[in-house]
Formats: sequence, C-alpha cells, structure tokens
Amino acid sequence: MLPVSRSIHLPESELVVRFMRADGPGGQHVNRTESAVELRFDVLHSPSLPEDVRERLLARRDRRMTDEGVLVIQARRFRDQGRNREDARERLLDILRAALVAPKKRIATKPSRASQQRRLEGKQQRAKIKQGRSRAWGHE
Repeated sequence: MLPVSRSIHLPESELVVRFMRADGPGGQHVNRTESAVELRFDVLHSPSLPEDVRERLLARRDRRMTDEGVLVIQARRFRDQGRNREDARERLLDILRAALVAPKKRIATKPSRASQQRRLEGKQQRAKIKQGRSRAWGHE
C-alpha cells in the first residue's frame, strides 16, 4: 500500500511498473541494464481515489496524462533501478498530494474609490509628462 494521505492508500496492484533501458551517457553499462522506470497509474478507473481528487487530477494540463486518463511517470535520474523506482513513486505521491488540496474560490472584488482616483491621477501626471516632451507644430 502506498500512503497518499491518512484516508487514501493506493494498493500496489493499481500501479504498473515497467523497466526500460535509460538513454544518455554510460558506455556499455547503459546498453545492457534496464535501469529506467516507467510507472503508470490509471487515474480514471482507480477505485482508491475520491471523486473530487480524480476530477482535479484529470483537469490538470499535464503532458504526463494520456487521453485515456493514465498518468505516466518516467524516472531515469539514477543509474540504479531501485532508486529510479522510488523516485517515480515519490513523484506520483507529490502529484496526488497536490491534487488533495482544493483550490480556493476567487472572490470578485471591486477597486475602492480612492484607488480608482489614484490611478486616474497617475494617468493624468503621465500624460502631462509626455505632453511636455512634444513640440507644438502650429507655433513655429
């Protein structure tokens, strides 16, 4: 079980882990070992996630989310397969924990009369400065 919060735990059966060869430098070693990890989590069909968390995850504009609602995380930061697996799990937990927090509703406010007045006075000051820079064409 992967603990997301006190009330949410993901069973290992919902995570699909695949190992692949990592790209980049490393010589012959990188060509023989499958140290990179691809972790897949089906957000759309997971029974472990509450509905509001699922909706927030699916609403995110994240390139790691497929059209089928599967979150794909690739970890190839380390040369060790075990460390990459842990890195992928930690990144998954970070994404899920971020989706637990509901965004605050924005309350529409109106600018105060004093702030509107200050804004208009600033605009008039700026217009006077710019007007002073130009020459009057009709008085030459």
